[in-house]
Amino acid sequence: MKKIYLILATSLILISCGGDKKNSTASLIEKGTLEQLRAKRTELVAQSDELRKELELLDKAIGEKDTNEKLALITTFPAKDTIFNHYVELQATVQTKENLMLNAEYGGILQQVYVTEGQKVSKGQTLARIDDGGLSSQLAQMETQAALAKTTFERQQNLWNQKIGSEIQFLQAKTNYNAQLKSLAQMKAQIAKTVIRAPFSGTIDEIATDRGSVVGPGTPVMRIVSLGNMYLEAEVPEKNIGSIKKGSDVIVDFPVLGETLNTKVTQASNYINPENRSFTIQVAVPNKNGKIKPNLSSKIQIKDYSNPKAITVPTSIISENADGEQFLYIAQNPDKNGNAIAKRVIVKVGLSQGELVEIVDGIKDGDLIISEGARSVKDGQKVSIIK
Repeated sequence: MKKIYLILATSLILISCGGDKKNSTASLIEKGTLEQLRAKRTELVAQSDELRKELELLDKAIGEKDTNEKLALITTFPAKDTIFNHYVELQATVQTKENLMLNAEYGGILQQVYVTEGQKVSKGQTLARIDDGGLSSQLAQMETQAALAKTTFERQQNLWNQKIGSEIQFLQAKTNYNAQLKSLAQMKAQIAKTVIRAPFSGTIDEIATDRGSVVGPGTPVMRIVSLGNMYLEAEVPEKNIGSIKKGSDVIVDFPVLGETLNTKVTQASNYINPENRSFTIQVAVPNKNGKIKPNLSSKIQIKDYSNPKAITVPTSIISENADGEQFLYIAQNPDKNGNAIAKRVIVKVGLSQGELVEIVDGIKDGDLIISEGARSVKDGQKVSIIK
């Protein structure tokens, strides 16, 4: 219809100009000056604008009187309070506080390895032994000497209590006995370094050194891992330091395992890394079935905002005008036939999550928000709601 009116307007302009004006325009183009050409153009544009205004008035009058007018078809949904949660999405890596490489503390030949890879062990269990190079024999001799020193000390103590003998003999015996005890304790501590024991209950993940190999202090022997004390570690941008803290709800997704679980932030660092302006958090990870392994990657969603009475709409129906204001359309005054008037409403939006955005201001509970057809309607246009 508008195309027909545009053609009509053009025809009217041409008719109003007349044949002489055609010739006059052609003659002006051929012989006129630049100022004359611009003046003529301004005259024609003014005539065109007047005709367009008249056509708009005619369109409005036709729409009011034409009962067979074709209305724009739309769908609506009522604005209502709902729970809106916003999440920060991050990458995280599985860590364990009990993942330890056991190193030799004594130099010698690795005499025995009592476990195999994959074997479960208990805390304190003997895992390997290093040849002590004769320290055990020395310990036996020292124990004999300590026993003799103890007997001598006790006899001297009895005599001294009876005021028999000299004080110097008593003190010498006491000093010798204490020195033997210290030497004995040092030797036992030295021999204890030849035995590698499990510091916690777990699984032997790797045997790094074979039996019969020569080892020294610091030589890796085996790795022990416990999958019972697992956690996720992630770096969070500093802008979230006020909204993400200990106790925040977290949704964890393990794409490789195809598993999702709900947990919480167990620790949030107070230190901001100056290199990437982030802080570190730890998230508890229950691992009842043992499928979660150290260094396994995951995706986490941390809830940093929640509104129990929020109005949300699809982001696809939000538009923006030339002034940078965001708006949407609502259907006003619907009649029994579903006919209504589209009204443009300036809104203030909040956070978005997925395909939804929170409306902070501009929409109230019960408003009929236009969904399908929101991009094609105009303010004040008659619309028909599809039921």
